[in-house]
Amino acid sequence: MRVNAVQGADATGTQAAVSSVGQGEDFSSYLQTTASLEEIFSEAAQKYNVPKNLIKAIAKAESDFRPNATSGAGAQGIMQLMPATARELGVTDSYDPYQNIMGGTKYISQMLDKYDGNVSLALAAYNAGSNNVAKYGGIPPFEETQNYVAKVTRFMNEGIDVPGGSYSISAAGQGASVQEVEDSYYQSILDQLFSYEDYLQFIDLYSKIQEAQQEQLKQEQEKQEQEKQDDSYYAYQEMRYSPAVMNLLG
Repeated sequence: MRVNAVQGADATGTQAAVSSVGQGEDFSSYLQTTASLEEIFSEAAQKYNVPKNLIKAIAKAESDFRPNATSGAGAQGIMQLMPATARELGVTDSYDPYQNIMGGTKYISQMLDKYDGNVSLALAAYNAGSNNVAKYGGIPPFEETQNYVAKVTRFMNEGIDVPGGSYSISAAGQGASVQEVEDSYYQSILDQLFSYEDYLQFIDLYSKIQEAQQEQLKQEQEKQEQEKQDDSYYAYQEMRYSPAVMNLLG
């Protein structure tokens, strides 16, 4: 199954204003108002060009729309973001419905781009990680992941009723210091240059380099220790068989 991007902005121009913030934004929010979950899903769908039924289906399968949900593995909020992933996506509070839905939608949009709009592969990567999708050349043979893809797809096709209720959304940048604004600007540039997948690859490469350096240091230390022992042995032999020592020993 493949999806086409959702285009356009609403009549108020909200989408255009949000998009101008950039990819590395802090989702602490853009409106001085309250919004329902349905409205947040609509904004997220427009902002990241993802079908609203898809992100609602993910939220239904992940947490049943519970903002305070926490999994045994540590995933948090409506879209069940892992803390490290949330930070990379610009989410500062995973239990804030607005931030969580925006972050989760941003992530699934990245997966849809990665797999050319293939919803099943994007969902498999959302659940099991893109490394496993690459490893198995498709949906991994994990029962949990296969059931997850089937469940979300069914929810998306059947349609989802979102619970009512409103959530506070404060203005973005309100009270932010010059340093915070500057940091956010540079972070947005970095996010445009490097994706989350690039970050994971960097961490993996950095870990391998560290391990190699530690192994090299260990080998050098062992070599130095062996050289010290050899020097001590040769010095002992030289002293033992020196004429002066042999005369003393009779």
